[in-house]
Amino acid sequence: MELGVPPLFEALRGRRSVVIAGAGGGFDVYAGLPLALALHAEGVAVQLANLSFVDVPDPTEVTPGTQGPEEYFPERTLSRWLAANHLPPAVWAFPRTGVRPLREAYRALVERVGADAIVLVDGGTDILMRGDESGLGTPEEDMTSLAAVAGLTEVPTRLVTCLGFGIDAYHGVNHSQVLENIAALDRAGAYLGALSIPSGSAEALLYRDAVAHAQRHTPLRPSIVNGQIAAALAGEAGNVRLSYRPANSTLFVNPLMAIYFSFTVAGLAGRSLYLDRLEDTLSIGQVASRIQAFRVEVTPRAARAFPH
Repeated sequence: MELGVPPLFEALRGRRSVVIAGAGGGFDVYAGLPLALALHAEGVAVQLANLSFVDVPDPTEVTPGTQGPEEYFPERTLSRWLAANHLPPAVWAFPRTGVRPLREAYRALVERVGADAIVLVDGGTDILMRGDESGLGTPEEDMTSLAAVAGLTEVPTRLVTCLGFGIDAYHGVNHSQVLENIAALDRAGAYLGALSIPSGSAEALLYRDAVAHAQRHTPLRPSIVNGQIAAALAGEAGNVRLSYRPANSTLFVNPLMAIYFSFTVAGLAGRSLYLDRLEDTLSIGQVASRIQAFRVEVTPRAARAFPH
């Protein structure tokens, strides 16, 4: 590694076809958009994908005209924004299943597009929870995606990147423990460093436009996660006013939300205390019940506030 080359891009150097997939579903795929735009500008074939909350077969190529619910269909909303900006419009949607069928859906997509790299993207950082933290956030979809891709050993490069540090506090994640986990991953050689998205970059400006487009076209269920990241990329800080924020909530938008924290899939999966229990799951309900069963057995690490 060299200081002058971000390890995330070094890990993807020479890759010709990269799948960038939202690990947690919903609008997570949007958090991968700045990275996708940067790779596209370098001539890399990028396939955007997402674990979908819409009922789809696996995997489904979503385009601007794909049929589906009008009030909430993040993959189609993104596809329409891509088409309007003269970018490849396909967004692949995976059904919300257990690990075994999701891995086969990923495998089918990899074979179809000839992918030699997968980057899982988490809007937030709860994918970094190993299982014994004071709170896990919303782990079901993230861990299903992580376990599914961890088993695709035939894909040469498999990475995880997180955008939106601090956002998961709303779901009970203690970010002192996030930092402890990052340090442990660094010691294990699995941490690829932090990469700030310059707020004046073309990728940041396009990302903010995509998020604003999604908010206009999904007014009943807008993305609070990406709304905060977009605010951070506009230089906002603190309790920023978002028209769609949760009632009685206090936000803490900050520049750390605009930083990619990146890791190897193998390293992150290897530190999980319960990922092996999800291996043969067929449904997301099975994933949830096995995580709950594990949490009954474990004594959580004590949470602590930032000392600064």
